[in-house]
Amino acid sequence: MSTRIWSVALLVGIGLSSPAIGQEPQCRAFAQRKYPHDRSMQEYVYNEQITAARYMASVNDPETKRFAIRKYAEDYSMQKYVYDEQVAAKRYMSQVADSESKQFAIRKYSEDYSMQKYVYDEQIAAKRYMSQVTDPELKLFAMRKYSEDYSMQKYVYDEQGAAKRYMATVPNSARKQAARRKYPEDYSMQKYIYTQSH
Repeated sequence: MSTRIWSVALLVGIGLSSPAIGQEPQCRAFAQRKYPHDRSMQEYVYNEQITAARYMASVNDPETKRFAIRKYAEDYSMQKYVYDEQVAAKRYMSQVADSESKQFAIRKYSEDYSMQKYVYDEQIAAKRYMSQVTDPELKLFAMRKYSEDYSMQKYVYDEQGAAKRYMATVPNSARKQAARRKYPEDYSMQKYIYTQSH
């Protein structure tokens, strides 16, 4: 009896005209799957799902809504989370100033604004870093390896710098000379060959 009263009260509270009403059975089933033996957690998850379903029914960016639904077809709460994250990232990406890094990020993740934002920020930080490095030999090597990807340039530059410092500390020997001859411009591979031949 108390379950029936609770259900009626819930319907009145939400409002019969709410678009989320159609999702009530789906939200109930989702909550039961999450917590099959815990009634209180079922109610918590159900209320969370109904609130999110109501929210998702009211959003006004259809592209982002479709993306969120594709990511979490049965979980309205996660749809809401993804939708909000995507909308914020979309707004951010519409205002960025570096067109080169923006285009790189869009090519990497054409439909995912959150990942575009992540890649853009990563590229900007790495681009700034590469503009301040002091070893022109290593910078040129990194740029040749990844001409459009500043994050990978930074990775290669740092890796090469560490290997170059290592190779400067090892004694001159036939093994060291052989590594240099095999990879005259690549300190990371020099180090690899040198250490493998021990």
